Amino acid sequence: MPEVGPITNGVQSPDANLHAVQESMLDGLGQLAAYFGFSKVMGQLYGALLLSGDPLSLDDLVVLLDISKASVSMNLRTLEHMGMVRQVWVRGQSGRRKFYEAETDFWQIISNILAGREMRDLDRALTIMDDNTVRLEKAMSDMSEDDKKLAELYLERMAQMQGLFRFAQSMITNILARAGDLDSEG
Repeated sequence: MPEVGPITNGVQSPDANLHAVQESMLDGLGQLAAYFGFSKVMGQLYGALLLSGDPLSLDDLVVLLDISKASVSMNLRTLEHMGMVRQVWVRGQSGRRKFYEAETDFWQIISNILAGREMRDLDRALTIMDDNTVRLEKAMSDMSEDDKKLAELYLERMAQMQGLFRFAQSMITNILARAGDLDSEG
């Protein structure tokens, strides 16, 4: 990354401590994003916006993170879709220049991710296992004894996974309900 101080309220700060904390946070959020299967750049972009007192433009983010404008644009669209950042209007700025700010309601972010990607992936996995269970159960009568034993093992293991995935769905549903309760209380 270039030696650019943290951008706060649209101004770069020369303070070494702020710079060190910003670099550490951007690196850490990038690593965390990668751990959860997102791009490192997405984590860094979210971190840059989260640590900024004012909305940042694509150009600000390109300079701050030293990455291409195309990468910033593509990753910001994904973050927008996930509800982690939003495009905002900045008074006195050109109409063609886009500015972004971070969502700071972390429960909302978790709810968006769980309700979207995680539930969708669980649903897809359960559908595949349900289809495969039906397929094997129908085909078992025509199988040799050895193949039937293997099919029974498959059915047993798929049933175990289905139980785990249904438990995960239940947990996510409960987390989402609790997050909704917190929103209505706040």
